[in-house]
This record gives sequence, C-alpha cells and structure tokens, in this order.
Amino acid sequence: MRQHGGVTCAEPVGKVSLDSRESSFGILVEVLGGGGAAVLSGAGLSTESGIPDYRGPSGRARRGQPMTYQAFTGSAAARQRYWARSHLGWRNVTGAAPNAGHRAVAALERHGLLRGIITQNVDGLHQAAGAGAVTELHGSLHRVVCLSCWRRSSRLALDARLRAANPGWSPAAAAVNPDGDAALEETAGFAVVDCQACGGVLKPDVVFFGENVPRDRVSACFGLVASASALVVLGSSLTVMSGFRYVRRAAALGIPVVIVNQGATRGDELAVATLEAPLGATLAAAVRSLGLERAQWLSRGAALAVLGAGGHGPARGHGPARGHRGLAPPVS
Repeated sequence: MRQHGGVTCAEPVGKVSLDSRESSFGILVEVLGGGGAAVLSGAGLSTESGIPDYRGPSGRARRGQPMTYQAFTGSAAARQRYWARSHLGWRNVTGAAPNAGHRAVAALERHGLLRGIITQNVDGLHQAAGAGAVTELHGSLHRVVCLSCWRRSSRLALDARLRAANPGWSPAAAAVNPDGDAALEETAGFAVVDCQACGGVLKPDVVFFGENVPRDRVSACFGLVASASALVVLGSSLTVMSGFRYVRRAAALGIPVVIVNQGATRGDELAVATLEAPLGATLAAAVRSLGLERAQWLSRGAALAVLGAGGHGPARGHGPARGHRGLAPPVS
C-alpha cells in the first residue's frame, strides 16, 4: 500500500504484477483475459465513430457555456436554445455507428470476461455494438423525460415532432460536442414541444451540469467496481469526479486499474498500467491476442498506427510510474 492524494493505493495484486509482462499492453490483455474486469468508458472511445471528445486530440473548444440544469428548468428561452442546438446536433449522434473499440468491448462481454460496463457517454454506442450489461452513468440522448409526469419516451419520436413543428428551420451546419449540443448561436424562432401526456417540460434523459447522478446509479456502480477483478478505463481523462471516484475506489480497495487513453489522465498515478494509443486498434488487438474473435475489423493500417514509426506508443510524462506505461500492442 502507498498514499496518493489522500487515497491509499494498492500495488498490483494476484497475476497482475509488474513483472508479469514487458508492456502495458501485456498487462491489459492479462487483466482482460483473467475475467471479471469492469470497464469505465469515456468520450475518447467514441471519437472514432465521429463524435468528438471534450479534452482529447479530437476535442473542439465549446462555444459558450454548456447548459445547466438550473438554467434549463428556470427559463423557457434557455430551453428553446438547448432544443434548437440539440435538435441539430442529434443528427450527428444518431448517425454514428459503433467502432472497433465498442465492438471489442462487446466481444469481451459476449465471452464472459467482463463484470460489467460503466459508460460516461450518452451516445448508446456500447449497446449498438451488442453489449448488454451497460450502466449509463450520465443517461442517454436516445430518451427524453417529462419533468412533470416523469414519463420517458423515445428521442426519435421527439425528433419527428420537432421536425414537424419547425418545417422551415434549417441552419448551417455547426460543430457538435460529445453531448450532442451543436455550436449554434441563432436559435430564435425554434418551436419547442411539450409532453404529449401531460403538457409538461421535456428534458433529455441525461445528467446536465449542476445536476446529480441518481444515488442508486452511483451506488450500483460502486458495487460493480468493488466486485470486479480490475477496473479498465477506456477513453476518459477522468477530469470530472463522476468517473474519477470509481478509479479512487478501486485503488483504495486494492483492485488494479489499467487506463487506455490518448493523453494523460487524472487517474494515471493510481493505475498499475497506462497505455496511450488509439482505442479501437488497441482493443481489437487485445481481443485478437486473447483468441476470442478473428477481429477482422482491425485493419493492418490501424494497427500500424498504434505502433507508430518507432515501434512503440508514446509514454506519458507524468512523473514516476506505479506500473507499466505507454507500450503499444504488437501486430500479428
């Protein structure tokens, strides 16, 4: 045990030892192959599907402030602005398809190697890839909820109603954020629709800034992490506490944490191994290394991109490491 930021961190336990593999990729494969791991995914996993992340290489600077729960519930003008921007951005989210990373996670679950999946994403791409045991920590853009009668309905149905209510509304394309919010400045004249059951205010079934993740969902995720053999973080900078707390809990319980992300993360010093490489190619290579699937969706070109010109992925420069860092997977 050792201390880091007030958290007692466990050194690698069991078969996941620092001497067990020559690379972070080897530890990743070992952790996944041992079974019982929990996955915590973030926006970086969906960038290869065309959905930008917040802070990674594909992230775009957000224009203006994100919508907060307090603003949304307190102002009709704020709701009009949100739904106009979200209606435009939704086309990007609903048109996205699962990438190799999502399919690899689904394959791991299909072969009984995962305890469960916690995702910070609201795009539904884990389920679209075939994964079943997915906890959507921040909800889903594919549903809407009425704030009066709490009836939930399909976002596709709402999209059809918004299109009908705004037949001539066709603004120029704009950059889209991971939460489906398009960077659109002019939203005047956009018609908002209400709940068909009671006339109440409709809200996307996602957790806004300033809104708390439901307690039962938080507790269920803590339980999943506590029962897992390891926690594998995929594509998250762990900047916000809603995801980082699970890394802290795993480390405090002596549960190994492995992080795969493009860029340094808040949890790197709590991990036994970190790997900086493209998510899709890395996870597909891990599935292939385990002999689970032929992984035909991993092209040699993608795998070579993981290796880089020097044959290894870049190491993260964040001080002394607890575990292995930065070595990319082999190409077979």
